[in-house]
Amino acid sequence: MKIEIKINYNNEKIANSIAKALTPDDKFAPSYLKVRTWNEDGELNSKIECKDRFDTFISTIDDLLASIQAAEKNIEIIDSDNYEK
Repeated sequence: MKIEIKINYNNEKIANSIAKALTPDDKFAPSYLKVRTWNEDGELNSKIECKDRFDTFISTIDDLLASIQAAEKNIEIIDSDNYEK
């Protein structure tokens, strides 16, 4: 099973920051699971390949999307803190 997720931020810094936040998780995936995340011209790209059960595949997608959402919220907080100063 394979999926590629693309989110266009139209912002190189945001896409790069989120990609860097997710990359450490990519390195510790089990052998039956490959996850790769990168930034390309302001677009966040993630590719997931799973050779295990379907529920593992779906859980991995869910985890990735939750991690992206958490990174986005952190960026929003940092940006709002910078504007308040």
